[in-house]
Amino acid sequence: MTDTAATFAAVFVTLYVAHSVGDHWVQRSCQAATKGEPGWAGRLACGRHVLDLAITKGLALALAVLVLHLPVTALGLVLGLGIDALTHYWADRRTTLKWLADRCGKAEFYSLGTPAHAGHPVTAKGEYAPTLGTGAYALDQSWHVLWLFVAALLIAAV
Repeated sequence: MTDTAATFAAVFVTLYVAHSVGDHWVQRSCQAATKGEPGWAGRLACGRHVLDLAITKGLALALAVLVLHLPVTALGLVLGLGIDALTHYWADRRTTLKWLADRCGKAEFYSLGTPAHAGHPVTAKGEYAPTLGTGAYALDQSWHVLWLFVAALLIAAV
């Protein structure tokens, strides 16, 4: 039991760090700008981003497993990284996460920080002031962290 809990903790921290690096440093600007677009251009950009992210997480996990001698299985790694990649792709297509936010009563929060929200940030001239601090971004990241948790559970327990 203790080994599984310690493995879970190490795997979750590793996935969390790798997610942050992969989603912000590794992701290319063209992927970020295009991954939510309709059609194949958006699907492919999102797929390339998720692939880069999975590679980042896989490398980080390999390092943690080797250095910390974590008892993980190939099946656990495949299941954990697979569910993480699928759910990341789903959310990063953007319309899907917005759909979920709308169904959960979070439409107003989703639009927070964008011109669609009545209280959006403005410049001194009263024009929209772009910001990364949007409700959509907060919901996106919390969705990803939820699935990092699930992935870490699978990797540690399977």
